[in-house]
Amino acid sequence: METDWILLLWLLLPLAAASGWLVAKQSFNRNIANTNKKLSPEYFKGLNYVLNEQPDKAIEIFIKMLEVDSDTVETHLALGNLFRRRGEVDRAIRIHQNLIARPTLNREQRSMALLELGMDYMRSGLLDRAEGLFEELVESGAYTSQAFAELLKIYQQEKDWNNAIAVARRLEAVSGENLDQMIAQFYCEHACENFSRSEDKKGKDNLKRALNIDPDCVRASLIEAEMAGRAGKYRQAIKAYKRIEKQDPEYIPEIISPMLNCYRQINKIDEYMKYLREIVATYGGITPLLSLTELIEEVNGEKDAIKFISMELKRRSTVRGVDKLIEYTLTNADGEIRDSLKMIKDMTGKLLQSSSVYQCIHCGFDGKSIHWQCPSCKRWNTIKPVHGIEGE
Repeated sequence: METDWILLLWLLLPLAAASGWLVAKQSFNRNIANTNKKLSPEYFKGLNYVLNEQPDKAIEIFIKMLEVDSDTVETHLALGNLFRRRGEVDRAIRIHQNLIARPTLNREQRSMALLELGMDYMRSGLLDRAEGLFEELVESGAYTSQAFAELLKIYQQEKDWNNAIAVARRLEAVSGENLDQMIAQFYCEHACENFSRSEDKKGKDNLKRALNIDPDCVRASLIEAEMAGRAGKYRQAIKAYKRIEKQDPEYIPEIISPMLNCYRQINKIDEYMKYLREIVATYGGITPLLSLTELIEEVNGEKDAIKFISMELKRRSTVRGVDKLIEYTLTNADGEIRDSLKMIKDMTGKLLQSSSVYQCIHCGFDGKSIHWQCPSCKRWNTIKPVHGIEGE
């Protein structure tokens, strides 16, 4: 609200000038005192509304006062933006539509009004109307970067991945920005739709396109591995999962459980344990550590598992690791020691339950499940597993 008041007060300056000019446009008297006397009473009425914290009434007054000409276009645009920011999109649309209808606008002013009206339609969910305006801007060659960027948002909302890919490439050409990582995600989205419709050949082709565009596309490798596992091609799935270690080791926690299933299917648990030891030694991480601990317990017994995890936690402690160690210790504890350990485990359990597992490295959005496009900032490939004492 404070920002809105500042904008309203800022708008008073051009409004005052416009009002004085409209009243005195046929007069050659430049005397400031005389001009002030000729200011419209409506202007002072609007000012009074502002000072009495009645912004809606003030804005209505100012809109009625304004006539569209070359000197007041920016004021109209500013008012429209203010309405959109306040969530009053209908008012913003009326102002920008009124601007576009004026034959006195030059090409630059009309293009700006079209862009703002398109943004209004986007805000109100009228994507078809917004799309038409942005396409008109592209054809006219005005504000092409902004128009392509907004079209890209529309096609993502509509899940129109073919158009999203095409527009992203055109945006690259006019902006000079590299959008390979985003485009690879679009091909992954396309592949997921293909697989859901049993169009496996098309899905595989789209995954190949994603990896050709962005060789470090973790998501493409995960999808490829999952589909290979479903088809019983476990060695092929393992190969795709292992690729992720090189693509982005921060995503290693995502491959631990599905890889274990693949190795069990081919009866190669020893091979997997060797791989896990290499991962723990090279990258750390509590997810591979806990998986390895459980396999040591399965193969060698609980005593060796406790010894192993205790040594590892001395090097790098995490809440999940301590929680697991307490779980082992509880089995052999009794009396007051058992009660104390149980209380601590309850505390670590609550802490883990409230902790986020994933976080966006751009805006800080966090959650319990992974999203390839951040629900908050809408960026792609920015949500990763949380690291640190409460994470990996």
